Amino acid sequence: MSEKPESASNVAEYTVSEISGALKRTVEDTFGHVRVRGEISGYRGPHSSGHAYFSLKDDKARIEAVIWRGSMSRLRFQPEEGMEVIATGKLTTYPGSSKYQIVVEQMEPAGAGALMALLEERKRKLGAEGLFDPAAKRRLPFMPRIIGVVTSPTGAVIRDIIHRITDRFPLHVLVWPVRVQGETCGAEVANAINGFNGLERCGVLPRPDVLIVARGGGSLEDLWGFNDEAVVRAVAASQIPIISAVGHETDWTLIDLAADVRAPTPTGAAEMAVPVKADLRAQVATLGARLASGMSRYLDRRRQAQRALARALPSADQLLALPRRHFDETAGRLGRALQANTQKKRGEFDGCARQLSPRLLQQKIREKRIEIKRLDSQLPRCLAAFLHQRRAVFDRQAARLSIEPAARLAQRDRQHLQQLDRRQVQAVNLLIDRAKRRSGELQRLLKTLSYQGVLERGFAVVLDPSGTPIKRAGAVASGDDLTLKFRDGDVHAVAKDGDERRSQPKTERPAPAKKPPVPAGSQGSLF
Repeated sequence: MSEKPESASNVAEYTVSEISGALKRTVEDTFGHVRVRGEISGYRGPHSSGHAYFSLKDDKARIEAVIWRGSMSRLRFQPEEGMEVIATGKLTTYPGSSKYQIVVEQMEPAGAGALMALLEERKRKLGAEGLFDPAAKRRLPFMPRIIGVVTSPTGAVIRDIIHRITDRFPLHVLVWPVRVQGETCGAEVANAINGFNGLERCGVLPRPDVLIVARGGGSLEDLWGFNDEAVVRAVAASQIPIISAVGHETDWTLIDLAADVRAPTPTGAAEMAVPVKADLRAQVATLGARLASGMSRYLDRRRQAQRALARALPSADQLLALPRRHFDETAGRLGRALQANTQKKRGEFDGCARQLSPRLLQQKIREKRIEIKRLDSQLPRCLAAFLHQRRAVFDRQAARLSIEPAARLAQRDRQHLQQLDRRQVQAVNLLIDRAKRRSGELQRLLKTLSYQGVLERGFAVVLDPSGTPIKRAGAVASGDDLTLKFRDGDVHAVAKDGDERRSQPKTERPAPAKKPPVPAGSQGSLF
């Protein structure tokens, strides 16, 4: 056996942990704090622990990056995939996977140009969806009852808005506190808008009539939360009219494009939301004065018109002069007319009284008695003429009912009955003939469809021992008893194997001699 050769090198040996620790100390000591410029890659938002893991890359290299939860909450903007940033932190290694990474403590966009490019891209995307359509914007209510404000509760913005609303038109103001800067700004503002829209109009906390989303001025990074896509969608979907008052007059965000009205400042938003109460009172007073003046002028014109019409009308004496004169004249004629009418009625009464004297009544009684005697003498002749007339009518009716017409009627009815009897016999014979023809046709059809007709043409029916017809040759086995049914009788036969028949040589056979007919009921062989 050969001995194990000793190592010829005197280089010191290290463990993996020692090498990893040495590299970690070297990297951390050499690169204490660095600023790295690169593009964010692989960013998926904060982890459930609050930390964020991603990479920074350029066109040639790539470095892992991590932002701890405490540093994440201090960022002034929300990192996004593909954003170019400048990260400040320290380099370190992770011995577990032999990788180095930068622990980011601060981060800022790599210039306003990158943010503006991202802003323009988001603006084009949301604009293509119709979120900035001017036709979808609503008018603000002229006199709201409740105003909702989405802003920071500790800044000067809310105090300016409340102070301005109080000066112009005091009413209820509901404040939804949110962060107006930082990573959670966009989500909180979107939740506030959706929360105000979710309130009921008659609930414990009433629903506002108009919303103001406000923030003071700042840089593009400070206002970046109001460019969040969730905020823009919440503003576009809001059922309550929204006034955007973010930043100064020169600042603009995507919420300004989605809101119904954009105000240059938060104070301007308060002025847009409510009218001036003193101006309204002055306007109401002016309108009231104009109404009173107009009613006064209207009443004056109506009074003048009434006076003019009154002057055109005649006086009461003039209107009643003619009726009064007519009444006096009629009253003067009334006495004379009554006297004349009384005398006339008295003369008519005297004339009637003269006609009712006893002598005249006796004369009229005598005239009526003479007339009654004349009618009494004419009554027998009239009765005789009436009876003669009725007897003539009776004779004519009796002549119609004599025996001879009755005999003619009976003869006519008898002829009619005979005619009906003949028609009945003809109809019965016709039905019988039709039934006979139909029966003959059915009999011929039955004979045509019956197998007896087939037997008449020289065919035969092969039956098994049970009397069932056999339809296929494969159903017949060698040695089976068969019955051949012909037109004039049955013939019993025994089946043979077909192979035996094929094995025999084929020879020309002479025409068979005519055999005497086999009597019905006799047995024989088919082959």
